[in-house]
Amino acid sequence: MKITPTDLPGVLLIEPRVLGDDRGCFFESYNRSAFNEAGLDPHFVQSNVSESVRGVLRGLHYQWPSPQGKLVSVLEGEVYDVAVDIRRGSPYFGRWTAAMLSARNRRQLWIPEGFAHGFVTLSERAIFAYQCTALYERAADAGIRWNDGRIAIDWPVAQPLLSDKDAIAPFLDEIPSERLPEFAA
Repeated sequence: MKITPTDLPGVLLIEPRVLGDDRGCFFESYNRSAFNEAGLDPHFVQSNVSESVRGVLRGLHYQWPSPQGKLVSVLEGEVYDVAVDIRRGSPYFGRWTAAMLSARNRRQLWIPEGFAHGFVTLSERAIFAYQCTALYERAADAGIRWNDGRIAIDWPVAQPLLSDKDAIAPFLDEIPSERLPEFAA
């Protein structure tokens, strides 16, 4: 398993070692020892799967309080996956990083607590999986507008398909500071 830091400290790109032959393949999707060596020890308490058609954009989502760390991957199809640092006081506040995740490349992204997350489906259909470090809490559920100019994510789609909730999510500058996680050095 290869774990590579992204340009956003804390967000990691994970590439499993794939063993394959003419019957198919095998790979570890999570290895606690490898994560520990990278300085991580997540305790996953919830596993989610979503299915989306081409052009669906989900996000930018986060929870506060009760933040969730997420290990995300694609079981079928391809997505453009994004993490945004929304920790007030962080030197990287409002910055984003992205990775192409697909069933073919088998990459995963580790998104730590304190970051917003979103993705857009690039294939006809995608099945997206994520392991979470905290349970979903409706009262803590929050989001940021996908096309917030302050963040300026370079999404590979111009007119995504959005949920009503995502279409009217607030811009980052409209969110009261107490509704954002705090950076801890």
